[in-house]
Amino acid sequence: MMVVVDTNVAKVANGESPQASTNCVNICTNRLERIMNGEMKLVLDADWIILDEYSRNLRSSGKPGAGDRFLAWCLRNWTTPEQCDLVSITPSEGSETEFEEFPKDSQLENFDPDDWKFVAVAHKHPEKPPILQAVDSQWWQLRDALRRNGVTVEFICEADIQRSRGSA
Repeated sequence: MMVVVDTNVAKVANGESPQASTNCVNICTNRLERIMNGEMKLVLDADWIILDEYSRNLRSSGKPGAGDRFLAWCLRNWTTPEQCDLVSITPSEGSETEFEEFPKDSQLENFDPDDWKFVAVAHKHPEKPPILQAVDSQWWQLRDALRRNGVTVEFICEADIQRSRGSA
């Protein structure tokens, strides 16, 4: 199985998201460990756009948490075809956060441009891998529009999202 990993999964695994329950932290840690153990293959962009974001939000050295260990693993393995699959995405003219591969859908117009890279990578990849998402409720609100456009989001901490939205 291939997956794209939103940065918040690694941040939750590091214990850096106060809205995440202990169960959510454990789930995120487990998913990252499964990737690092070779049970799942990570999909990234070939131009380091996602890795740059991981590097800005995580630490690859020192006394790392599970998300930090994931970054260190990514930096060691991003070019290893057995561990990572790479796709090229095309920045929209004049933008560093918007990409041509992001679905053209009026319901997605207000989607956070900082997250377009994850959607663009999943959408461009021939196998359309799911995006692992932990606690970002905007993704939840737009899940139907994303699905309609061929992008699957796996909400690995759905109960936490529901609780933060007051829906549980």
